[in-house]
Amino acid sequence: MTKVLVTGAGAVSAIGTTVRENLESLRTGKHGIGPVMHFRTSLDYPAGEVRQDNASLKAALGIPVEKTVSRTALLGLMAAAEALSDSGASVSGRTGLVSATSAGGMDLTENFYPEFIKDSRRGRLRDVVMHDCGASTEFIADALGIRGFVTTVSTACSSAGNAVMLGARLIRHGLLDTVVVGGTDALCRFTLNGFNSLMILDREHCRPMDASRNGLNLGEGAGYLVLQSEKAARKAPYCELSGFSNVNEAFHQTGSSPEGDGAFMSMSEALSMAGITPGEVTYINVHGTGTQQNDLSESMAIRRLFGDRPPMFSSVKPFIGHTLGASEGIEAVYSVMSVAEGTVYPNLN
Repeated sequence: MTKVLVTGAGAVSAIGTTVRENLESLRTGKHGIGPVMHFRTSLDYPAGEVRQDNASLKAALGIPVEKTVSRTALLGLMAAAEALSDSGASVSGRTGLVSATSAGGMDLTENFYPEFIKDSRRGRLRDVVMHDCGASTEFIADALGIRGFVTTVSTACSSAGNAVMLGARLIRHGLLDTVVVGGTDALCRFTLNGFNSLMILDREHCRPMDASRNGLNLGEGAGYLVLQSEKAARKAPYCELSGFSNVNEAFHQTGSSPEGDGAFMSMSEALSMAGITPGEVTYINVHGTGTQQNDLSESMAIRRLFGDRPPMFSSVKPFIGHTLGASEGIEAVYSVMSVAEGTVYPNLN
């Protein structure tokens, strides 16, 4: 089976617009959680917003300011372009893009409907053109010149993790040589209101794995990796992607079992694929949302697999918030750099 090498990384979040900026913020304990600034909302919840507005993102990407592009697509292109450049890979017919998102272009769509509902002849139709989850993927692929294989994954906050796994399988089975994988999501009223209805948002800075944890802070951003086969790689890899797994414990539509069955099974399968034992793991990047149920479930899974003396672990959610479809992309970048540079990140609060 062909090895899967990680040769490139790109990340945009509330704590930086490049991988280096993100890592420096993590190492120095600088978080990006604060009041929502880029759109109006009646909800008083802190979040992890990328500091640049859309005009600044367009300027950095060389996109005309008058062009209508969803914030999700802008964030995604910034991170994916960094990852591809970092890898040194050339785009060919055997290059693919597997991009993930949860909210898609909702940041534009939600601005269209207030006027349209009042009068069906009003509202800018250009604001709904990028609504579909695949629109941001197509935008990124066109900008990077990727034509070999392009697809979108949308499975809530597991989206980017599934994108990474799909890209890895495409390489392992010899279907592609290079795949850009990851996810992107922008904050919007729809997301904030939705999570508020679930009653799992914290009005304070979130505290994953803490006894006083009381919910999550939302965030936005994008994270992408470049996966390559050994024959395609042009630089020394950051690491090898040797094991992965996705299972469905079928416990609940939005929650994990208190016993952590899903996390336990998926971690066990990933270790088995990689051919290593639990004792060889030295750091775990936990999902760590800060909700009562998630942190309990993860903790139980870790104890079941690693015993009462687990490896070091931490959640980066207090730095960047829960970035939905982008979360596993950004955290995949952080995990790769943790392996490559021997870094363990703080667990704030």
